[in-house]
Amino acid sequence: MAFSGRYETESQDNYDAFMKHIGIPDEQIAKGKEFKYTCEVVQKGNEFTWSQIYPGHTTTNKFVAGQESDIETMSGKKFKTTVSLEGGKLVVKFPNYEHTSEIVGGKLVETSVSGGITFKRISKKVA
Repeated sequence: MAFSGRYETESQDNYDAFMKHIGIPDEQIAKGKEFKYTCEVVQKGNEFTWSQIYPGHTTTNKFVAGQESDIETMSGKKFKTTVSLEGGKLVVKFPNYEHTSEIVGGKLVETSVSGGITFKRISKKVA
């Protein structure tokens, strides 16, 4: 369950359909496909610092699993939620989708579900 590390996108499934479904503008969807998303995680027990790094923009969320936290989405919207740790998976309910993160075979596997559409991103550990 050690999440700490730096990860780069290796593959994505249903990116376009999911992003369109949750209301991301077509222009941003197109830009998102053109670069390798990077995620940097620092884990100390149940405390996490989770950074999503995009060209020209980084979103960093700090939270403790099991405690209510302020979370910011990649589009800059802030909300309160409780990130839970369930069977080695981090689970967070965003306003319009549910997101899980887990380590499988040394890779970060992120799955987001909304309205019957599942988006899956697999990232390899690079540091």
